[in-house]
Amino acid sequence: MATDENLMPLEQAIRKMTSFPAQRFGIADRDLLRDGMKADVVVFDPLTISGVATFPKPKQFPLGIEYVFVNGTMIVDKGKHTGKTPGVALRHSGPMS
Repeated sequence: MATDENLMPLEQAIRKMTSFPAQRFGIADRDLLRDGMKADVVVFDPLTISGVATFPKPKQFPLGIEYVFVNGTMIVDKGKHTGKTPGVALRHSGPMS
């Protein structure tokens, strides 16, 4: 993880994976948590989060992620996938800077 190797603070790593790409690709309704925005939220423990996927077994759920909400719908509850799939493909909606 970027924070384990002291590459950047956790807050900066989260921004680089969330609001920054949304703003860069012009996805106007997804850059921050606000009224009227689509809510995609991951609740994780920064001390235990870990990827366990390998090339032979790539579809392994990461450790330390307790809850995930996509478009306001809970898809991971207490670390277990609910089977719901409310996500949609996102498309560029404006000029990139």
